[in-house]
Amino acid sequence: MNLSTDVMPVRFESALEREEPSEATTIAELVKTFVGMARTVADTEGHAFRAVHAKGQGLLRGELTVADGLPEIFAQGLFAGPGVYAALMRLSAPPAEQLTDDVSTPRAVALKILGVPGDRLPDALGPDAQDFLMVNGPAFSRPDPRGFLKDVKMLAATTEKSPRGKEVLSAVLRGAEHALEAIGGESGKLKSLGGHPKVHPLGETYFSQTPYLFGPYVAKFSLAPLSPALTALKGAALETDGDDAQRETIAQFFAAQTEPVEWALRVQLCVNTDEMPIEDASVEWDEEMSPWVQVATLSLASQHSWQGDTTQAEEDALAFSPWNGLAAHRPLGGVNRARKIVMAASREFRSSFNRCPIHDPVRGNGAA
Repeated sequence: MNLSTDVMPVRFESALEREEPSEATTIAELVKTFVGMARTVADTEGHAFRAVHAKGQGLLRGELTVADGLPEIFAQGLFAGPGVYAALMRLSAPPAEQLTDDVSTPRAVALKILGVPGDRLPDALGPDAQDFLMVNGPAFSRPDPRGFLKDVKMLAATTEKSPRGKEVLSAVLRGAEHALEAIGGESGKLKSLGGHPKVHPLGETYFSQTPYLFGPYVAKFSLAPLSPALTALKGAALETDGDDAQRETIAQFFAAQTEPVEWALRVQLCVNTDEMPIEDASVEWDEEMSPWVQVATLSLASQHSWQGDTTQAEEDALAFSPWNGLAAHRPLGGVNRARKIVMAASREFRSSFNRCPIHDPVRGNGAA
């Protein structure tokens, strides 16, 4: 385990967060747009899904083991001392719709760590969970809520419209992205619009993209494959085609495992707020200035990752939010402030439409 203790992390102070004058208005418009997308899908499908990351690709159970003997700058919040916690992992696709996997979008993962002691954030969903939400790109598509709203309005205009057209467009965009990568480049915009390569989600590295408190410091989180069975899948194409190619590929992988597979949960500390800004989520933090450091290990054994209506019912009763967790890991920056309000509104609509209460599972003492 690489422990880089020679970094000098910035200590958080309130002046590092700066709310734009129009932020409340922008967030209200984001709520209206996201809930509108969720309502459009619900009216079409007869069932409410998440306003983003609607299509679950796998719901898995495992353990998170926090490392022993972490240096002080990394021994914060959930990671303040060694421990083993029950964990849920949800793999998903970002759109609001239940799109065929022929429309290839970024991959996403959410973790829910259960039985975590410590002071909670106000309005946390449950008494003892810590959630982490990540996607397979190191930076957010836009710097702030205002820029994010522009992208969301474009998505809202196409929700539940022309699914076949989206498949064709996705194929074209993937070709353009492949050509760009062939000459040493890549485009986050092309990937977010449906041009993401059809890679195996279990071989990807995932990033929180936005910053969080890390005790008195500021950090981003990442989940990276450790086991050879996972690292061998980096950049690998999906093993099957079809509407649910990701679900099927993930299910095949976990059904075939004879021993648990592991990921590293990592932290990157902020050491310079000019080059590692709090309010601009589109900036990738320099790994040379502050390397990623593993603070815990996620382990998942062979299991059923998706069981049709049974798993969907479990998903309906669950919610993941960066604001569901410890005060020591409070989300920072405008994008996270927007997510707090937007996700709450989406969650309320989904629960009301489906007549299904949403709650965290409870594990009393944190033991897995």
